[in-house]
Amino acid sequence: MSNMIKGNAVIGQSGGPTMVINQSLVGVIETLKSCRSIPKIMGARHGVSGIVKNDFFDLKKVTKSELERIANTPAAALGSSRDKPDEAYCEEIFKTFEKNDVRYFFYIGGNDSADTARIVNEMAKAKDYELRVFHIPKTIDNDLRVTDHTPGYGSAARFVASAFAGEDRDSASLPGVKISVVMGRNAGWLTAASVLGMQDSACGPHLVYVPEVAFSTEQFTDDVKRVYSKHGRCLIAVSEGVADKTGTPMMVNLAERLGHTVERDSHGNAQLSGSGALGDFLAEYIKQNVTLGRHKLRVRADTYGYLQRSFSGYASPVDQKEARTAGRKAAEFIMKGDIDGSVVMKRAKGEKYSISYERAELKDVARETKHLPRNFINKAGNGITAGYVKYALPLIGELPKLGKLM
Repeated sequence: MSNMIKGNAVIGQSGGPTMVINQSLVGVIETLKSCRSIPKIMGARHGVSGIVKNDFFDLKKVTKSELERIANTPAAALGSSRDKPDEAYCEEIFKTFEKNDVRYFFYIGGNDSADTARIVNEMAKAKDYELRVFHIPKTIDNDLRVTDHTPGYGSAARFVASAFAGEDRDSASLPGVKISVVMGRNAGWLTAASVLGMQDSACGPHLVYVPEVAFSTEQFTDDVKRVYSKHGRCLIAVSEGVADKTGTPMMVNLAERLGHTVERDSHGNAQLSGSGALGDFLAEYIKQNVTLGRHKLRVRADTYGYLQRSFSGYASPVDQKEARTAGRKAAEFIMKGDIDGSVVMKRAKGEKYSISYERAELKDVARETKHLPRNFINKAGNGITAGYVKYALPLIGELPKLGKLM
């Protein structure tokens, strides 16, 4: 701690919340509380938006028992933000930092949040303002580079796996075609989790479509016909970000076809979630283009919205522990000296699952997406391989034990 400068710390949360984002928040707070060089630990309400408004919460006043309850509560306790600071925005950030003698900045979030941390860090250096910046990873999308996986993913994957295991039994009770759309803008990590609760090869999801493989409506109908002919039913998992061969998301195609304006956030991302349009479109497409026998197909669709990232009481124990540790490690790294960066997790080689925590440069984490590897997707592009299952099972904790009459 001899290399530490005296000054206050600000912690912010950004992007889509998760079931364990507050574990990381608490991990930072409990580690910094014992540091004499940091008189105040300030929580920014709604991320950088709260910083420019000078809207802070005194986190040192929160009791240990309150922190534990917060740690086990989903969603961002401080409030989140999707603002992307430009130069003028950063100027306001630094005015607030100077006013409050802030020398330590922790930002908990995904790719865009890492980019925000990078921008703030680079501007601090350009202004010769001594500021130590650390990004703490979180995202249910699991699409951050460098790290083996991200806090938040294991819990959301556990929810998706359990939901599809239940959907499979529901589908077997009243056979038909069931389509469920799962979050995943550019990467299929969360949709892939739909296979983790399968009891055997007859169980669904029978088809899985992810953004890493171009989506074809022609192949889609052929796949459904084949699976339905074999099983008498078909359960399907689809990423919200599936795109055609030009790379245009199906949701964008659909919106434009219907004459709707595509909403975009400050980072330029098209809004894909919050609507059941993709599922409804695919269900209607199956009804119009798939005929099997004399009976009309029973086709239904659901969209897994925010529940998969905020379902209370269903967080993965592994995910909770790792998210808390990631927060602690960020504080420990920043207390060692003039160090900036992002916390990343590295998986040890071998059969036994274990994780170590390291520091990565902000530029190596920001903006870019880590896609689902092609060897985690089957050759036909409509299913998930055993390699993914081996990778993901240690992250989600124990699933409910379901049964079926053979």
